[in-house]
Amino acid sequence: MKLVSYSVNSIEHLGIFQEEKIYNLSEAAKALGKKALPDDMLAFLRLGEEAMNEAKSIDSAIKEQSIIPIAIGIKPEADFALLAPVPHPTSCRDGYAFRQHVASARRNRKVDMIKEFDQYPIFYFTNHNAIQGPGEIFCMPDHFQKLDFELEASIVIGKKGRNIRAAEADEYIAGYMIMNDMSARTLQMEEMLLNLGPAKGKDFSTVIGPWLVTPDELEPYKIPAKENHVGNRYNLSMKCFVNGKQVSTGNLGDMDWTFAEIIERCAYGVDVLPGDVIGSGTVGTGCFLELNGTGLLNDPNFKPQWLQPNDVVEMEIEGLGRLSNTIRKEDTDFSILALKKS
Repeated sequence: MKLVSYSVNSIEHLGIFQEEKIYNLSEAAKALGKKALPDDMLAFLRLGEEAMNEAKSIDSAIKEQSIIPIAIGIKPEADFALLAPVPHPTSCRDGYAFRQHVASARRNRKVDMIKEFDQYPIFYFTNHNAIQGPGEIFCMPDHFQKLDFELEASIVIGKKGRNIRAAEADEYIAGYMIMNDMSARTLQMEEMLLNLGPAKGKDFSTVIGPWLVTPDELEPYKIPAKENHVGNRYNLSMKCFVNGKQVSTGNLGDMDWTFAEIIERCAYGVDVLPGDVIGSGTVGTGCFLELNGTGLLNDPNFKPQWLQPNDVVEMEIEGLGRLSNTIRKEDTDFSILALKKS
């Protein structure tokens, strides 16, 4: 099942996505005489497994045409927009699961691979109030000082848990999404010189979408976890295009640390909640920082590339859809980089 959040005339709704149509979940439940379901994602997730099973039965009924197949909410006269699947997450963490990305980035900086990567998964908190979905992303002038995409997958937690063991952690995943962990590299690198962050280099936009895919849809792609690891892993191709040109390719199956293992660490001594979003970290070749570093390492005349105003960034993960964004520049000259003391 694919769940989407969308707005009509600036009012948010929750729907089921099927064959290029959206069916309002609450209205579909009423049409089938079922128990009322919420019309927003966070309230829906908080109802847990019972609500998810009800939604799946509605999804099946739509496929079988047990209800009139009207795409509720998609009307020519309506002001329609597809939102982030979880428009208001309770938190947002991002992991560091792909060894290839970490090793390449460190090699490009001429430093050794850090042994701790293979000892435990790590993550950082980013700004859950800056979550965005498909569409325009407005960035400040300083963000365009080495503005970058990061090709990732993400999960959303579907039930409350604490001190969760990795062997059971996949049961807490409500669904999977594409994630673009936008990064302003100049801001990121200057603040991390002080061994704190990332903060301002990351907190302006994290993109998820275009829909939330429930785990059952990914069963055909499941592969065993890597040696000495625990949890579900999926053979899903990953690609990123900038202005129609493919710049990145990878596979979700290359994750070294599984989402289950990341959840285990996230939930140690603390609650994880329905609506928490957790990213995988960047796939190998999944950002300009890595691609530019590799290019310059191999060719001193290589010309680095960064995102520019009006660029179109499209991410595609097999089974999870295609996420498209257009980068815009805010009409201002305000700069926090210019405020640095001498």
